[in-house]
Amino acid sequence: MTPRTPSHPLLEIGIAIVVPALILMKLSDAQHLGPARALVLALAFPLGWGLYEGLRKRHLSWIAVLGLLSTLLTGGIGLLQLDAQWLAVKEAAVPGLIGLVVFASAFTRTPLIRALVYNDTVLDVQRVQRHLEERGHVQAFEARLRTGTLLVAGTFAFSAVMNYALARWIVTSPAGTEAFNEELGRLTLVSYPMIALPSMLMMAGVLYYLVHGARALTGLTLTEMLHHGEDAARQG
Repeated sequence: MTPRTPSHPLLEIGIAIVVPALILMKLSDAQHLGPARALVLALAFPLGWGLYEGLRKRHLSWIAVLGLLSTLLTGGIGLLQLDAQWLAVKEAAVPGLIGLVVFASAFTRTPLIRALVYNDTVLDVQRVQRHLEERGHVQAFEARLRTGTLLVAGTFAFSAVMNYALARWIVTSPAGTEAFNEELGRLTLVSYPMIALPSMLMMAGVLYYLVHGARALTGLTLTEMLHHGEDAARQG
């Protein structure tokens, strides 16, 4: 089997965030590309990167599809010169929809966090489940998975609110203008430290909450819970 090429987070940030923002802010004037062509070129980078990653991994998750759709909607708003408020609505809608799906899954038999974390790719599920059953903590663990799913939904709610507020604050010029592109570029740059990084820290907190709970309920160490952790523990 051919090994997968590892992801490069800094490269992804450069292609999907920094380069598009610079194009929008520096090349949108009439002396260079103009608003429409600069917008198309800027959005081609995250769109192209998303498609490339999908082809490389031979899989596009529904979250990735929403991200690509969001990029296309941004282009549509700019090229069709719609009211700038629709950009704020779009910015909030994508994480908002994901958050609603995650929230709803918490009240089903398969909370979304189970698919993301509690699976054979990440954990030795059979071993964890066996220890939960032996200690009588299956229901307690299920409750923790449900709570973790609600916490993940909360991170998406935070992202939706912040996306809307930032877009309304920064992007105030009519779509299709040089000023709109420049403001969109600033929004792209500001969104990462103000929204993406805090959201990642929240997600890390949720992961810690789940791992800490799983360790307490199973009596296993993290190494022992991880996939092939038993072999690693023996080697250690």
